[in-house]
Amino acid sequence: MKEVIEYIVKCLVEDKDAVKVSIEESDEETIVRVSVAEDDLGRVIGKNGKIANSIRTIAKSLAKDRRKTFVKFGD
Repeated sequence: MKEVIEYIVKCLVEDKDAVKVSIEESDEETIVRVSVAEDDLGRVIGKNGKIANSIRTIAKSLAKDRRKTFVKFGD
């Protein structure tokens, strides 16, 4: 899942070196933290959060065992 999210985000931003994706898993949930350069944050979130919601949908479809999946953007 990490590689897919990282690939999508890198395709959206200008500063590809600043992209960091980390995953924290517990028994009940998975949290994906996406960090990008401050100038690129708007590109990842999109108008009205449409791109961010699309990334969240993809992350949920890749989740193991249908556990709750959250994607958080920023630091």
